[in-house]
Amino acid sequence: MNDFNLYFTTGWQHIISKDAADHILFIIALSAIYLLKNWKQVLILVTAFTVGHSLTLALSVYDIIRIDEQWVEFLIPCTIMATAIFNLFQKKFADNALRINYFLVLFFGLIHGMGFANAIRFMLAKDQQIAIPLISFNIGLEIGQITIVAIILFLSYLVVNRWFFKRKWWVNGLSAITLVIAFWFALHRIPYMN
Repeated sequence: MNDFNLYFTTGWQHIISKDAADHILFIIALSAIYLLKNWKQVLILVTAFTVGHSLTLALSVYDIIRIDEQWVEFLIPCTIMATAIFNLFQKKFADNALRINYFLVLFFGLIHGMGFANAIRFMLAKDQQIAIPLISFNIGLEIGQITIVAIILFLSYLVVNRWFFKRKWWVNGLSAITLVIAFWFALHRIPYMN
């Protein structure tokens, strides 16, 4: 149970801590395009992200893949920028227009998973089984992501449904903010330039 608690807390902090700004930004950019009534779709998207994240963590822990940390740290804000740009160019918010998000999020989850792979690799002993640590880490991560998604969807409900802002303004506003911050992160993380 101690291992479960340790890795659950690590997963939770991976998304909720002050050091998780890029992860939080990604979840904000991802959720910006949805309203409270779309909560099931967003949960599926967040879970797809966690699946991609988990796959990369597992492959990295077993040393099947390893990518230079500088490139990973640069690519993470690039995924946020891509998500925000996708949102800004959306003309329709219909379900079929947003289906590509599932594939993008799964792929971006793979990239984000590499960002934490080194840390979790050091936490695990060489002979330790990774099932419990990986599952508990991802449960903590998933609950943290769902918490952020719930806040964003609640805010979208207030802004769009109660205060009657146009949905496009809400989406563009959140997306523009995440795009600018992610661009700043990417600029300061260009590999071998800093």
